[in-house]
Amino acid sequence: MKIDNNKVVSLAFELFIDHEDDGRVLVEKATTEQPFLFLFGGSGLPEKFEELLADKATGDAFDFTIGFDDAYGDYDESAVIDIPRKAFEGSEDVLVEGNRVPLTDSEGDEAIGTIIEIADDNVVVDLNHPLAGYDLFFKGTVEAVRDASAEEIAHGHVHGEGGHHH
Repeated sequence: MKIDNNKVVSLAFELFIDHEDDGRVLVEKATTEQPFLFLFGGSGLPEKFEELLADKATGDAFDFTIGFDDAYGDYDESAVIDIPRKAFEGSEDVLVEGNRVPLTDSEGDEAIGTIIEIADDNVVVDLNHPLAGYDLFFKGTVEAVRDASAEEIAHGHVHGEGGHHH
């Protein structure tokens, strides 16, 4: 079966970036034993990622690069913001540098940010995707492709064995 819309895709892969200080760095790995699963066509992953996997089948190898413009965009310095520390009252346990935290602004818009600094009066949060500004280098294998269930399609994501586990 080939990768196409509304298929559940299982991948084993390694994802690398070129880090200015450390050279090529492994940032994510999915194995045959613990594969990466996603719903093709509705994954929320970069479109270029899905485009480069389209029409591959179980057992096919892949090795491709996605430039940052087609991945998570350029790094935006203006997306590093100060939030008053009092906004975290009642949830101080999340205040750890490097933590990814869900945020909601005064208009109800949601985002996830990375805490990069904690001061007495404020918390510096980076709203950029952690891979923003990086070209992505993927190498892996398509482990399996199957039809998504009606429930998976309706919910827009893959469910685990035995059904829905939110």
